[in-house]
Amino acid sequence: MHDHRRLGRELGLFDTDPLVGAGLPYWLPDGAVVRHTLEEYVREAERAAGYRHVYSPVLGKRELYELSGHWDHYRDDMYPPMELGGEQMLLRPSLCPHHALIFRSRARSHRELPLRMAELGGMYRAERSGVLGGLTRVRAIQLNDAHIFCTPDQAVEEAAGALALISRAYADLGIRASRHRLSLPGGGGKYVADPALWRRATALLREVLDASGVAYEAVEGEAAFYGPKIDVQITDPAGRESTLSTVQIDFHQPERFGLHHIGPDGARHRPVMVHRSVIGSVERAVAHLLEEHGGAFPPWLAPVQLVVLPVGADQEERAHAVAREATALGLRAEVSGPDEGSLGARIRRARLVPYQAVLGAREADDGLLAVRLRDGRRPGVLPVAEFLRRVGQRVRARGTALWDPA
Repeated sequence: MHDHRRLGRELGLFDTDPLVGAGLPYWLPDGAVVRHTLEEYVREAERAAGYRHVYSPVLGKRELYELSGHWDHYRDDMYPPMELGGEQMLLRPSLCPHHALIFRSRARSHRELPLRMAELGGMYRAERSGVLGGLTRVRAIQLNDAHIFCTPDQAVEEAAGALALISRAYADLGIRASRHRLSLPGGGGKYVADPALWRRATALLREVLDASGVAYEAVEGEAAFYGPKIDVQITDPAGRESTLSTVQIDFHQPERFGLHHIGPDGARHRPVMVHRSVIGSVERAVAHLLEEHGGAFPPWLAPVQLVVLPVGADQEERAHAVAREATALGLRAEVSGPDEGSLGARIRRARLVPYQAVLGAREADDGLLAVRLRDGRRPGVLPVAEFLRRVGQRVRARGTALWDPA
């Protein structure tokens, strides 16, 4: 059983410091590579799906969160206000109020809908010290968030598209959902009081789930305060379940913010807001990837994708040339030379690197590499250009496969 906290420190991915504070990890160089690669993957997938990216501030006035409903329904999870120039400013607990403001920043036509707005942005939750742990529960969150502004008739198709995007990402990342949950409101004053809107949004999400063919169960008390949601659940090696990805249909905030677009009839119409997150928080996603793969990330996500292993000092210059060639092709390559130990010791140390290329005297003379894969397979001796082409092809294809047939 893998623990991402132990692995993260052993592999030099992230760490913490008491002077920074609990629940506030920092990312080391190899961890930053994983995070950056994951973020760029999500941005690329979103661009291909028709999303436009924005940036918005991590601070907002208290009045903003009063308007959105966060202050009334979510205050216990927010940081206290900061007094600044006679105004109360808050670290945002969510990105959706900011995106609603961006939508209403100018007049919108029905021709613009669906308008898919995405951001990888910071948000902050005042988590209690007792629940903090590694990357799974943190106080500063980098969230892969998006909001689709659409007509009611478009909401089911857009939510279904978001669910399909999540499914494709899980396949590329080599992870799987343990179950899908339709999260509904429970008792108490945690939820906004508008039964008609709740029924309408719930019916639409049921339609999305039924059409997708995935098994799901409805659970009360797990909805967002403003609407029901589809939660894509994951389970760690210890059997603990958590939510990684979500799809939500929201009629509440468009009404609170007075959002509208001009329809074909020239009149104002209220859009629906579909909230969706493909990988949830980057922190939780990396924690789950670490535990799922034991640090052996899919080739496209690995911090180091190729290690070149010269057998002796005479091959080191050629090894560095191969690494430079790989780097020029966009691969993350390193050289592990004989000054770092015996060849066997270096191979064992690079056990999590997807591709190992051994370079002896004969290989160096003939422009060849003796190729080893992380899983123990040995595809044989290949010309350098052919090997790098095949690795590059595999990395660009993403997914979890290490090697394609010739």
